[in-house]
Amino acid sequence: MCNLHSNMTTQQAMRQLFDVAAGFDGLGNFAPLPAIFPRYSAPVVRIGEGGQRELVSMHWGFLMPQVSKKTGKPIMPKAVNNARDDKVRHSGFWRASFEARRCLIPATSFCEAKGRNPATYYWFGMASEDPDARPPFAFAGMWRGFRGEYRGELVDIETHTMVTSTPNELVKPVHPDRMPVILEPGDYETWLTGTPEAAAELMRPYPAGKMRIVQQGEGVKEDPAG
Repeated sequence: MCNLHSNMTTQQAMRQLFDVAAGFDGLGNFAPLPAIFPRYSAPVVRIGEGGQRELVSMHWGFLMPQVSKKTGKPIMPKAVNNARDDKVRHSGFWRASFEARRCLIPATSFCEAKGRNPATYYWFGMASEDPDARPPFAFAGMWRGFRGEYRGELVDIETHTMVTSTPNELVKPVHPDRMPVILEPGDYETWLTGTPEAAAELMRPYPAGKMRIVQQGEGVKEDPAG
């Protein structure tokens, strides 16, 4: 799973990388994000109503209403920020989003923690000869709307979640169960607009040889290099 990632790519670079026309960039004035946590907003690329790719900001985590076991009254909705690749086609919670609302989640690195008290944080990025470089990439994601009580008010917002798969050889020693699905640029269109069957073929571990650990340490909860 993944509960933390970064996106230090500039707004213009994201438009170029994900083939988004300036008129379909809805981010406003985007500031680089060295640490993105669940329940906060992050850039997402999706297909808009007119069939064009658009760049928008969405809440990270599908919101699931909850009630208190003690009082039976509504409490803070649960934010489900990861979706398992072996569940998205069959679970009623995920299926409609997988079939009709897939998206790309731009990133420059992601983090997994190992151990406790204190945990060591490992940041993973794309391979590069420059140790300070953080080549941009994209996670496979899905999105959907949410209308309801959240943080003390009635909201009507859009949310996204990240698809995960089994870990590759680089990530497995840190997190033995899951890692985010990372997409090759040539697969972006298939993930966004392809059939569910074609998209399902892309939910697999990213090659370890194309990745590296870019930073690690105790309490390192952001990647300043991005």
